[in-house]
Parts: sequence; C-alpha cells; structure tokens
Amino acid sequence: MEANFWRRLFRGVRRVPPSRELEQFAGPDWADRIMAMAVTDRLHEKQGRSIGRLALESNGRSLVVYLKRHYHLPRRHGLLALLRPSAGWSPALQEWDHLRWAQAQGLPVPEVVAGGEFIGPWGRLQSFLAVKELTGMLPLHEAIPAAASQLAPAEFCRWKRGLAVEMARLAAALHRQRRFHKDLYLCHFYVAAEDTARLVAWPGRVRLIDLHRLGHHPWTCPWWLVKDLGQLWYSSEVPGVSGRDRVFFWRAYRKANPEVWASGWLRALIALRAWSYRRHSRRGGRRSLPQPAATRS
Repeated sequence: MEANFWRRLFRGVRRVPPSRELEQFAGPDWADRIMAMAVTDRLHEKQGRSIGRLALESNGRSLVVYLKRHYHLPRRHGLLALLRPSAGWSPALQEWDHLRWAQAQGLPVPEVVAGGEFIGPWGRLQSFLAVKELTGMLPLHEAIPAAASQLAPAEFCRWKRGLAVEMARLAAALHRQRRFHKDLYLCHFYVAAEDTARLVAWPGRVRLIDLHRLGHHPWTCPWWLVKDLGQLWYSSEVPGVSGRDRVFFWRAYRKANPEVWASGWLRALIALRAWSYRRHSRRGGRRSLPQPAATRS
C-alpha cells in the first residue's frame, strides 16, 4: 500500500494481498465484499469479531474456508496502523505471520487462503483472515473418545501412545524456539476422523490450529511453557485419557525437549496450573474450554 498519511486518515486504505483462489470462487471484487459477505454456517459472533464457515463453488469445484473477521479493533491499534501501516497491527495479519512462520518450520497448520486489513478513516481498523477448512478432521477432545469406542483396549492404548509422542513433538518444536501457543488446548489439535478407527503412524497426521496468540518469549519462557502445558493437561480431562497417559506424554515431551529445567518441579507447576484452570472453570470463570476457531465439515 503506497497511500500517504492524509489518505489513510481521511479516506482510509486497505492492505489486502491478492488471492487467486478467492478471486476464482468469489469473483474479482471479493476484497470489496469480504467484511460483509454472509458465511454459509457455523457463525459465531462476539465482542466485535466473528468467525464462520464459508463454502464457495465454481465450475464444479468447491472451496471451504473459515473466515475470521474483526470489525471493531482497539482505537490505539488503528492509530498505530495510521502511523505505521506496514507493521501489521491487526490480529488477522499477525495470525497470518504466525502461520507462515509455523509452515516454514515444518509445523502442520491450516493453509491461509487470504488475509488483510482496512486502515482508517479516522483511526478505524478492521481485518480478516480466511483459512482452509480441515475437512474430514476432528478435534482431539472428540477424536479420543471416538477412538475409545471403536478400538480394542490394547489397540486404543497403542493409538494413544503414538498420538502422545506426536503431540509432544509438536509442542516441543514450538518451545525449543521459545515460541508459545498460549491456547494449547486439546481442541486445537486435529486428526482425520478415519484415523480414530485404526492404528496409524502419527508423524505428520496431527494439525495444530489457532495460532493467533503465538508469541516469542526468550526471557520468560518458563512461565509460558507452564501455561501451555497446563492448558493441555487441564483440557485432557476427557473420556479415554488417564493419568498414565499424562505421565507418558510428559516423558515424551522431556525426550523431545531435553532443555527443560528441573523436570520434577516443572511438572508440579504444570499440574498446579491445570488445577487452577479447573478450579476457575468450576466457579464459572472465563477459563472454560474454548471452542476451536477452525473446524471440520
């Protein structure tokens, strides 16, 4: 975007990179309509933002995305975008950057179809992000009970152990680089629905979603590591997951991330964090399990 300050202030501008897929399925003027476009289903709206499933068809082909839109972002971010438009002050472009970083690291995350932000006028800021649907996949808080009901006990145990090793590998891959998800709940790991009825080789078959809060914290990494793994521990309280499974995951994580310090104390802190989430949730606080922002068909 080459517009000057005065145009951003008085008229407003947009930073919307081209998207060949959306142009093919929604028309060449898709960027003009994206903030008002009606989604197909699963619309959730809250505090000036929305997310919904958008199914598009063209020439016998289909494109299904989850569309995140932010209509009312903080005024201070709008003013910062007015002054430094290339810095990416909106959550949509920040998540896009996080997803591109994760892909560059070889982490399995959803594919971005389009993203952009609308700057001004008068300090206003809006943004959007479209990611491909994980069609035919389930979040783990649903996949694990499904596998428990379909597999024999011995097979289910092997299924869980392989899955735990892959989850530990993904979490450790983030943490070794001092990157932290900050919403590392079970519902943000996805697997194919068909994989709940069979034993599979798990590497490369688990997807990690919702990287909008991903952060780099080289100096405060112990705090964020405890938070990430505490969230995962707390959210793992679903049918089919036992205390032994959590111990097995911890051992797999320690093997994948041998840099973690004082493992006994660290595990105790993680358990304490999980207990605090559980206690807060039972009191009706805001730390109930989140709904995943990108789901399957």
